[in-house]
Amino acid sequence: MSVICITGHKCSCSKDTHPSKRIVITGGPGAGKTAVLEIARKNFCEHISILPEAASILFGGGFPRGEGLPKKKASQRAIFHIQHELEQMVEDEKKSAITLCDRGTIDGLAYWPLTEELFWKEVGSTKEKELLRYDAVIHMRTPPAEQGYNFQNPVRVESAVQAALVDKKIEEAWKDHPHRYFVTSENDFLEKVLIAINLIKEHLPDCCKHHEIKELKK
Repeated sequence: MSVICITGHKCSCSKDTHPSKRIVITGGPGAGKTAVLEIARKNFCEHISILPEAASILFGGGFPRGEGLPKKKASQRAIFHIQHELEQMVEDEKKSAITLCDRGTIDGLAYWPLTEELFWKEVGSTKEKELLRYDAVIHMRTPPAEQGYNFQNPVRVESAVQAALVDKKIEEAWKDHPHRYFVTSENDFLEKVLIAINLIKEHLPDCCKHHEIKELKK
């Protein structure tokens, strides 16, 4: 399986290229990001590219993970640069109208153990530059335990309480983005996913909007 997932449905248009947008799907652990991206992968056309989560690549590949300050700093620096390179690959290929990112570079602030100023110094960027990388941010809220928070993701280590705290930190990290949408937890999880999918569709070119989302048809 390739690192970058390009969806397989054929688009009705004859254009090889479209104006490109980059959209972040973010939120605390267990929010449903994976489900949204999987539905997008199965239903949208080939003009949409879907990036995997940089942290899952890193930790799933054996990068040391622990509570010590050096490990926390090293992992967040690495995640930041992996995210940059994933996004750059899609940009260089010039084939996608939309790049859906499983988190963005600014998410690192929610996991960084020291000051925000030191984070930007160590990764060699600024918050202003990173905000400009993304056209929209869809923040899916982490559900409480009674609405389905679980440990199905093998790299997820947070309890429901810890996950909620991370969710709040992510909200704070992205607060200055001008195009941010919140998707709250619903008793019907598929309703939550459908809300996020429809937000994504608002940003698609007209030629890419015609695919019916069969898995979530109401």
